[in-house]
Amino acid sequence: MKMLLQILVSIVLHPIALVLMIFNIIGREDLDGGKKLVWSLVGLLWGLGPILYITIGDGSLW
Repeated sequence: MKMLLQILVSIVLHPIALVLMIFNIIGREDLDGGKKLVWSLVGLLWGLGPILYITIGDGSLW
């Protein structure tokens, strides 16, 4: 039951985090087009993309 709840929460929260991450990537001036593309693709990794962007890419979700 706990696993099902975690899956349902991740289904809701990952798309929200992904959208916020994409908006942040678009607005960043310090990244060139290639880096923006790579971070956008990394963000698609389910559950890990936004976390990697915040910890490694000096990004934020808002």
